[in-house]
Amino acid sequence: MKRKSWLKRIGPGFITGAADDDPSGIATYAQTGVQFGYGQLWTSLFSFPFMAAVQEMCGRIGMVTGQGLSTVVRRHYARPVLFAAVLLLLAANTVNIGADLGAMAASAQLVFGVPFAVWLLGLTALTLVLEVFVSYPRYAKFLKYLTLSLFGYVIAAFLVKQDWRAAAVSTFLPMFQWNKAYVMNVVAVLGTTISPYLFFWQADEEVEEEMAAHKIKLPGMRPRVSKRDVRGMRADTVLGMFFSNLVMFFIILIAASTLRAHGVTAVATADQAAALLRPVAGPFAELLFALGILGTGLLAVPVLAGSASYAVAEAVGWNGGLYRKLKEAHGFYGVLTLATIVGLVVNFLRIPAFTMLYDTAMLNGLIAPPLLILILLVANNKKIMGKRANGWLSNALGIVVTGVMTVAAVALFVVR
Repeated sequence: MKRKSWLKRIGPGFITGAADDDPSGIATYAQTGVQFGYGQLWTSLFSFPFMAAVQEMCGRIGMVTGQGLSTVVRRHYARPVLFAAVLLLLAANTVNIGADLGAMAASAQLVFGVPFAVWLLGLTALTLVLEVFVSYPRYAKFLKYLTLSLFGYVIAAFLVKQDWRAAAVSTFLPMFQWNKAYVMNVVAVLGTTISPYLFFWQADEEVEEEMAAHKIKLPGMRPRVSKRDVRGMRADTVLGMFFSNLVMFFIILIAASTLRAHGVTAVATADQAAALLRPVAGPFAELLFALGILGTGLLAVPVLAGSASYAVAEAVGWNGGLYRKLKEAHGFYGVLTLATIVGLVVNFLRIPAFTMLYDTAMLNGLIAPPLLILILLVANNKKIMGKRANGWLSNALGIVVTGVMTVAAVALFVVR
């Protein structure tokens, strides 16, 4: 009974956190470990409070207004601001979808041997069917269980000899390097943890949760939100972000102590990434890795496509939402389908799948700062948020992370 009650409480915040550890995240964290060893373990501790604060703001915006982020911006801010935000999101999400689909196909090919293109087409078709024809409440239950695949990295870290003292020093006493590779990786790590698609997704999913709980009948209706509701959302979000950063920490740790220890300095292929799980799975490492990538990919691709669809549909005033059937929201599902198919096509640009995952993380890191500024403006607007506007702590964390990500993005083009 307790287990069912615990699972029932898992909501958009936890699913958002788990979706953040998508194939792009896994590849970025693995690259961090092989390139810098324990040297950037500090990023997992650093990003946690900021990630939690940003996602809490987004969840609170959706919960209080009964509207997605794009709708709120459309109703209260200039249209150029809205369209700029939506275009940034759509571009980043489409590339991210393509990178995740490519990694899923490459991982499945590694284990089962069927050609990459066959897996790519089949997995694209599967994700579209799930997105379009499976109701959100049913799919959300499925998504919760997919998060379990991420625990393989946590277990593996304890089966390999670690220098825990050095790991602790690197986590709590970071040493910075002013060079291109170091800055590039910081941008990628921040981009794959504090990701734009998660901003839009969580706001909209809080609205769908309110509809599922019959607090509102349609998006745009302003629900009654109690302190208990906000506390529940906040706890769910913090738990999800903690889980996300915990998995990030252990992926970096295991990459540093396995691949880097054996002279690997870059993760460019599925078999290299699969070696991370060899300590826990032995000869079945490739299978466990493939299942993990497929699980996190199936978790993340609908989030990527869905967040883009929400943003576009709300920006132009179309009916939208995963709670609607296809015949009720042609435009919403059309954008979702188009983003997924364009992501499929991206894989034929002959960019290696795991290289594209890392590049996608950097792209997210570059476009996040202007969207963070927009979220801060909305969350502080009392005409929109009423008494649920930001407090000093949310503002402090939001401003700091926006500044840090802006400086990191600028430094990427300055440092040599």
